[in-house]
Order: sequence, then structure tokens, then C-alpha cells
Amino acid sequence: MESTSLSLASSDFSQINRGGMGRNSTLVCAPLMGKTVDQMLVEMGKAKESGADIVEIRLDYLSSFNPRQDLETLIKKCTLLTLFTFRPKWEGGEYEGDESSRLDGLRLAMELGADYIDVELQVAHEFISSIDGKKPENCKVIVSSHNYQCTPSVEEIGNLVANIQGTGADIVKIATTALDITDVARMFQIIVHSQVPIIGLVMTERGLISRLLCPKFGGYLTFGTLEEGVVSAPGQPTIKDLLDKFNLRHIGRDTKVVGLIGKPVGHSKGPFLFNKAFKSDGFNGVYVPFLVDDIAKFLKTYASADFAGFSCTIPHKEAALKCCDEVDPIAESIGAVNTIIRRPSDGKLIGYNTDYIGAISAIEDGLRGSNNIDHATGSPLAGKLFVVIGAGGAGKALAYGAKAKGARVVIANRTYDRARELANLVGGEAVSLAELEHFHPENGMILANTTSIGMQPKIDETPIPKHALSAYALVFDAVYTPKMTRLLLDAEESGATVVTGLEMFIRQAYEQYEKFTGLPAPKELFREIMAHY
Repeated sequence: MESTSLSLASSDFSQINRGGMGRNSTLVCAPLMGKTVDQMLVEMGKAKESGADIVEIRLDYLSSFNPRQDLETLIKKCTLLTLFTFRPKWEGGEYEGDESSRLDGLRLAMELGADYIDVELQVAHEFISSIDGKKPENCKVIVSSHNYQCTPSVEEIGNLVANIQGTGADIVKIATTALDITDVARMFQIIVHSQVPIIGLVMTERGLISRLLCPKFGGYLTFGTLEEGVVSAPGQPTIKDLLDKFNLRHIGRDTKVVGLIGKPVGHSKGPFLFNKAFKSDGFNGVYVPFLVDDIAKFLKTYASADFAGFSCTIPHKEAALKCCDEVDPIAESIGAVNTIIRRPSDGKLIGYNTDYIGAISAIEDGLRGSNNIDHATGSPLAGKLFVVIGAGGAGKALAYGAKAKGARVVIANRTYDRARELANLVGGEAVSLAELEHFHPENGMILANTTSIGMQPKIDETPIPKHALSAYALVFDAVYTPKMTRLLLDAEESGATVVTGLEMFIRQAYEQYEKFTGLPAPKELFREIMAHY
């Protein structure tokens, strides 16, 4: 493994032939893992309906295998391209039988009309020698290598590519494991510079972008599952998500990459929202989730202009500010960044905070609606006691925004010292989260939860008991998965006006969209899209 961070800079894209929007040539492959031939035939139908180009028929998953009969049936009845894989246990598959029988099965698949067969590097020399002069022209041999421990250095992966080429492979396949999202950059470098057809994928959720951005870097094929969670390798998305959520068919060499930096990121509705809007506006971009452990390392690694902008969420908003070359004065005052734009003219990272705009405007409109207050009368937050739960990036944004609107701010946090620190910054008070249960200095207060308490999958959790909510006129929760959190349900039953995190998300996304694209945010489309989630 390399000890230093590897920068995926603009020079790594110099080998790519640039092109505009349009359908790319990357194949979408659905792995079939049925236990019987009949189950696989059903899966073939689902794969075609889902939009796959090719099916990987995993012979090692069959509970029984009658080679000639089963292969003839599978090939004859498949209307998509076929890739036959008979993966042994020693390469991460299911097959534990005789090795010569396994290779005979692959040879027979080739003879009967398979479009592709996958052979492991360990046996590739022997196998390819055995089919010399016998391989049909329309059948391509993929020689594969899988590393379930890590992603080696660029030099080591490059040597592996050369070894696979040396076997006579038509297509190189390398799958490694991501211990950190920056590992994927090494695979991207290999794919970009490869002179032969190559499938380069990085497993686990930290490697997801290798599957989503495959067409941008010139990957031959990417895998998508028929059902969520039913995978042949860790980190595979569904075909539906690849094609509908991420617009994979329209990702090309010139596609700008933006996305969400966070931990976790799987809950985010950002990809649904931004990618549908990009497609509607004809903007050549894709929004992807980046599961990031170290934001400084991530930004240093993905330093190309192709990585044009980022949303930042928990727990990176404060650290993100320190990574920016320039920071908007409001974000500087808040002490947190939720939006980073790479300036095209010089590549510098510019930090902004759109959280406070989205949340504060949503809370103000919630108060106006419940009290029939006109916009012209100033902020309805003026003079209100505004309680913020959480002292992280979002907490800072709301505390700053509420103070700027004339509210009296109280910060509640599990760690009192953190609450005190933020309270001092905004000229407010501090209490511990435990104290909040009995905090009732007046009625008509505002409560804003900015922590992840209550987020899926822990939807029964709440930062404050129901009986403590009676003093609040309005309760806001930044969590938007689920839309109605336990906190909001309890608040509604207690008679408070509730404002969802989804409302904040949509409003701050307006600002981000305009910064990412330079185009006006399609506000009606945003609301139409999010009405379904």
C-alpha cells in the first residue's frame, strides 16, 4: 500500500478523448445468482426489464449443474449478452468441486455460444492455452483478479494488468477492496491510462464511486443488482439506481462530478434530487455519495477540475472549512461549511454555508403560517427564545442564523463544554442535553434539532422526551430520513407547529444547485421530485 496520498489531478485525464453528453459504451451487467436454471431464467427476464445489457451467469451458485443441458438452455433463452462465471471458493466464489470439471464447463459455455467467459488469473495461462485456435470470434475471455483485503499501489495494480494481458486475455478485470474512498483514485488512474479493455472496480461502500463513475474513466463494464442487498460482491448498487438515480447512461468523459461528503451518506436524497434536475436542465453533471473518513485526504486526492463541487454533511462541516482556500464571510462567521466549489479559473476550493439560509427561512415561514404573520413585518424570530440541539456544523449555522434574526439563542449539547463554546460565540446561553428535559423558562419557544438523533435506522430515538415539548410553539428537525421523525411526531401531538428537515434540505439545495451549475435552481421541479421521497 502507498503511504502517501495520491492526487487524481487534471493530468490523469489527458489520455481521455473528450466528448459531450450522450450514451456511453460502458456495459451494465446483472449478476444472476439463482440456485436453479429456472430461477436464473426468471432473473434474466428481470435483468432485461431493468435495462441491463448483459447478464453474468454465476454457475457456481447452481445447486446442481448438468453442463450441456443447462448451458444450452441458458444461452438459448437469454436475449441479452451472456457472461459465464464459475467462481471457485479460492477466488471468493461458491464452487468447491473438481477444478478440471469447472474449466470444462467454461470451455463448453464458450463452444455453445457464450459472449464472454470469466477465468481467474491463477488458471488463465493454462485455460487460454487449452482453447488456442478453438475460441469462437464472438466470444471474449475476461481474465480476473480479486483482492478482498485492500487496494494495492498504482505500480502493483499496473503490474497486475500487465500479468493479465500476458495471459492473452481479451479483457482485464481487477476488483480490489476499499479501506478508504481515496483507494478508488488508484483504480481510476489505472483505467484512464489502460490501453486495453478493462473492468476496474473497488468493493465495499467506500468503493461505490468506482461503479458509478465507471463510464467517465473508460471502464468496460459495471455491475448492478436486481434487488437491493442481493449482491455478488460488496458495494454493488441496483441497476435501477445506476440507470435512474445516477443517470449512468449519460455519464461521459466530460461529465462534472459533484456529490455529498459525509459519514454516513447512504440516506441522502441528494442524488435523486440533483441528478433528476441535471437531466432536466441538460447539465452534464452527476451527483454521487462520497463516504469519507478524512476530508482533507479526500480533497487532496480528488484534485482534478472534474470533481467540481461538494455538499458537506455530518461529521465534516467544521473540518471542511479548514480545507478551503477561501471561505465566504458568513460561513467563516458560522465556523462551518456545507458547500465547496472548485473555482474553474485556478482550481481553488471556495467554501460556503447554505444550511442557515434553508433552515432559518423554513422556520420563519412555519411561524408566519401558524400565526398569519405577513412577510413585511420582519422576522418572526425576533425576540423568540431559540433552542438549538447540537453544537456541530449545522448547530452553528442555525445558532448564527437565529441570532442574526434577533432571537435569543440557547445551545443544548451532550457535551456541555461544546455547548458553552458555541453559546459564547453567538452571545447565547448553554445547557446540557440532559437539562433540556426540564428547561421551561417560558412558553412559545422554538426548538431546532441539528443532531443525527432519530435518523434511519434508529427512527425511535429522540433528543428530548415528549412531555418536555409543551413549551415550544415550533419544532424543527434537520433529520429528513424519515421525513417525520419521532421528535416531530411527538411535537405535533403536543400542539407545536413542525418544520421538517426535508424543507431545509430543499431550500439549501436551491443555493447549492446554482453554485454547482451556474443555472437558476428549478424550484418547482425540486419540490415535485422530493414529494415522492
